[in-house]
Amino acid sequence: MGPQILAILASITIMVACVTVPGSNRRAINFMPDGQMNSLGLQAYQDVLKTEKKSKNFRMTAVVREIGNKIARASGEKFKWEFNLIDSNKINAFCLPGGKVAVYTGILKVAQNTAGLAAIMGHEVAHAVARHGGERMSHGVLAQAGLAGASLSLSNNKYRGAILGALGVGAQVGVMLPFSRSHETEADVLGMQYMAKAGYNPIEASHFWTRMNKGGSAGPEFMSTHPNPVNRANALRKMASSSKIRNLYARSRKQITKRL
Repeated sequence: MGPQILAILASITIMVACVTVPGSNRRAINFMPDGQMNSLGLQAYQDVLKTEKKSKNFRMTAVVREIGNKIARASGEKFKWEFNLIDSNKINAFCLPGGKVAVYTGILKVAQNTAGLAAIMGHEVAHAVARHGGERMSHGVLAQAGLAGASLSLSNNKYRGAILGALGVGAQVGVMLPFSRSHETEADVLGMQYMAKAGYNPIEASHFWTRMNKGGSAGPEFMSTHPNPVNRANALRKMASSSKIRNLYARSRKQITKRL
């Protein structure tokens, strides 16, 4: 098959695979079926739970699940949601395709309160709702011809690293790879909408990133796919004062902000 035919087929694939991201209305290329992505997300999640230690702090686990379920309902997405607290000093949290969420105890000291935790979970849930994993996998399939015919399963050792990378999971368990800067920004926007709708004070998203910055330098923004924490905090502060967010929060059933 010649390069011109391949280019035409790729163009047709891109046109057919254009979808609209719920909540942001951004047009994206994503031809991965939800069922397949959710299956991959579940496989990766089970791998994490086999190798990481679930927290025995039942009170905090209950808090994570309560906040997570409120955020999930606010998102409007009908995934088979699952929330677990992992006992680890890593400052980390993630949500894999299909709504499989893990929060690491190390991030709780930065969250400090329930609204801060809601900001973290809103952001992570947004990655799954926006199908960022499927979008990244779609680009990977277009970029790597081998993936197109591969068995997309974590049992496929040849492409396991590429699949995990698309999901946002690093080679080491518990090390999450950053999504693109545009995905991170979109997850910030959607996540704040979810937390405001769920009744958590949206300004805490800005406070969380201010605290993250105090924990260490992230380096120049152009050197990382993650937005710079200072710029991120400023953008979130401005977003929290927007009419859309203020209206969502005003109409919500307010949640009292409590220290963790």
